[in-house]
Amino acid sequence: QVQLVESGGGLVQAGDSLRLSCAASGRTLSAYTMAWFRQAPGKEREFVGGISWTGRSIYYADSVKGRFTISRDNDLNMVYLQMNSLKPEDTAVYYCAADGFVGRLSRATTDFGAWGPGTQVTVSS
Repeated sequence: QVQLVESGGGLVQAGDSLRLSCAASGRTLSAYTMAWFRQAPGKEREFVGGISWTGRSIYYADSVKGRFTISRDNDLNMVYLQMNSLKPEDTAVYYCAADGFVGRLSRATTDFGAWGPGTQVTVSS
């Protein structure tokens, strides 16, 4: 099945920007909806943003609208999360995930069957 690996995390100051990347390898399915999730210590994993295979459907959590941008490059098997105006509350481990169910635009962790190991994003004040 598809394997996902995130990169680009790090320690930044409030107001800074980061660009996270998710590289897919192994078997990839063209119909995947891809999404980013994050999990802070002591909290449940939460949805950040998702994008359909074509890129025509893009959706975000309210907490990141206007600050984060999700994109994908299917030729390179890459998904990106551009994070601007970062806040301390954005601190979390960020995960990319793939949903193989055609046509579904989900925000639920249980709908995504493939996950990367995560990359740490820490935003200091």
